[in-house]
Amino acid sequence: MTTETVVRQRQISRFRWWIHLILIGGYFAAAIPLGLLQHRRQPALLATAHGLLIVCTWEIGIFGVIFGFAWLASRASAEELLLKWRQGWWTIPLGIGYSIALRVAIAIIVFLMMAILLLTGLLPRESLAQFSTEGSTAVERIVDVSAMQHNRAYFWLTLTIASFVVGGLREELWRSGTLAAMRALWPKLFEGRDGQIAGVALIAIVFGLAHLTLGLLPAAMAMILGFLLGIIMVVHQSIWAAVIAHGMFDATSFALVPIALEHLQRAH
Repeated sequence: MTTETVVRQRQISRFRWWIHLILIGGYFAAAIPLGLLQHRRQPALLATAHGLLIVCTWEIGIFGVIFGFAWLASRASAEELLLKWRQGWWTIPLGIGYSIALRVAIAIIVFLMMAILLLTGLLPRESLAQFSTEGSTAVERIVDVSAMQHNRAYFWLTLTIASFVVGGLREELWRSGTLAAMRALWPKLFEGRDGQIAGVALIAIVFGLAHLTLGLLPAAMAMILGFLLGIIMVVHQSIWAAVIAHGMFDATSFALVPIALEHLQRAH
């Protein structure tokens, strides 16, 4: 094989990986301007179990098509996409444990951020109430709170399909697919554990910006969550513990909504 042939093959390979990166990396990046321009008047997950299934099927289908075309371009291996199940049955308790650790870590980080902003005067005290309500507002833009309270099918579909498949699996596949392209295109920057962590940090920024439509605080939390999930993925060189941790995190967050509302209603 001549040197010219090798160079040509490398150019073709880079071209294929660029297509992969544009397709998968652009999946959430496209949500940044679209989300900011969109004024959503109803939750993303519609108010009925049937509507929720339609939305979930649409989200999974669109991502599946994009991911499929990206894979056809790059022909990324399971190793490159971190798809191997490496920890055996320990993956499940690992994911559950990570979901608890993620909740504690995010609570501590957000508390410290708010404290620093208040102490430095960057966040006026009168704005604190607005930030504290952004979390509940963000949830209301994702799920129908009334349906979560009164429709058991809607409640359980949110805790299973929406949390583990649309949230956990889809978003971790997006994260691993984007990282795989970054590693292939810029190996000196993003190979090795430190390089991969730098890669998931950049990916987390895009993930957070894509959630700006939910508010500044939810977007910051999404950015932190995305970075921590990326670290889990890199440490284990597998997406599956992160998928379970992400699904558990989303499911417990949604499950707390009707419980919190019930307590508020009793208090009043």
